[in-house]
Amino acid sequence: MLIDRYAVLGNPVAHSRSPFIHASFAQATGQRLVYERVLSPMDAFEATLRRFAAEGGRGCNVTVPFKFDAAAICPRLSDRARLAGAANVIRFDAEGWYGDNTDGVGLRIDIEANAGQPIAGRRVLLIGAGGAAAGVLGPLLEHAPGEVVVANRSIDKALVLCERHASWARQHGSALRASSLAEPGQSFDIVLNASASSLAGSGVPVPDSVLRTDALAVDLMYGPAAAGFLHWARVRGARAQDGLGMLLEQAAEAFLLWRGMRPSTAPVLAALRAQLAAEAAAG
Repeated sequence: MLIDRYAVLGNPVAHSRSPFIHASFAQATGQRLVYERVLSPMDAFEATLRRFAAEGGRGCNVTVPFKFDAAAICPRLSDRARLAGAANVIRFDAEGWYGDNTDGVGLRIDIEANAGQPIAGRRVLLIGAGGAAAGVLGPLLEHAPGEVVVANRSIDKALVLCERHASWARQHGSALRASSLAEPGQSFDIVLNASASSLAGSGVPVPDSVLRTDALAVDLMYGPAAAGFLHWARVRGARAQDGLGMLLEQAAEAFLLWRGMRPSTAPVLAALRAQLAAEAAAG
């Protein structure tokens, strides 16, 4: 019997926990599948994706830096992927590839359900304007924050992202604006790092004043890559959280798209936390 194949495509991709996550989901739900890592050359994402599909792949996740490319390739997109202009999950359907974006719903569940932080009426700072930020902005606005500021090194890129979401923000009664990294404003309730600063190992790119006392600060990365941002937030009195919970929740949404069922995330999150703790202890 053939076993359905799935994968995560990105560059880099060796660090990805997605194979463990989806193997755990499959075991818990009785699904037969294999899930791999596929490293795509920076200039050959489409060719890599088409080769995986031609070799029998049923679907894939897409990670940095290819989420905008994934949306452009798919002839069919979910509403949230179309709004974002980015896709992090693809299902290879006979009638045409279908692209979706589960990053935002994953982050929203992690913030509200796992961290216990309401979004409605709160001031949110979103750092970054790349594929990760594009994926989460729409679902954040859907839950009616009072204000969302998108801060990016290139303010023009932040302006484009805000313009794409301007009507959506108005529909949900949220103020939305772009800013530079140097002057995004002060005292936010929720600060989200969706920039490449953690992955690059560089410093936190915004002033300390963005954090309100007891703010929730979330780095969309996890493990050692998120350590600097989390330390910065904790020593300034914020509640710091990495992106592991978001990773699990968005993966569960992808599994639902592919297999028609949404697995429980809590046992897998506990197992991943234990893995990371063991790796940190081992040096």
